[in-house]
Amino acid sequence: MKTTTLAASALAAVISAAVASAAFAGPAPTPTGFKFEKCAGVAKAGMNDCQTAMSSCAGTSKTDMQADAWVYVPAGTCAKLVGGHKV
Repeated sequence: MKTTTLAASALAAVISAAVASAAFAGPAPTPTGFKFEKCAGVAKAGMNDCQTAMSSCAGTSKTDMQADAWVYVPAGTCAKLVGGHKV
């Protein structure tokens, strides 16, 4: 009985750590010579880079072009995209 409880506790800890780390956005992409900005209002459903007010983590936006769902784009690009605004 103790072995089963210990195994279940260990599994729960691993799952909790994975879920917690997925909730935060990764660092901004930084290829040599390029700068990026966060652009909201242009992501397809399920393609956002971080959590929003209506979604719990990256990749969980519910609708296309959700106003608070953002993605990283090359600097200066967001203003050129229809519906895009910098975050």
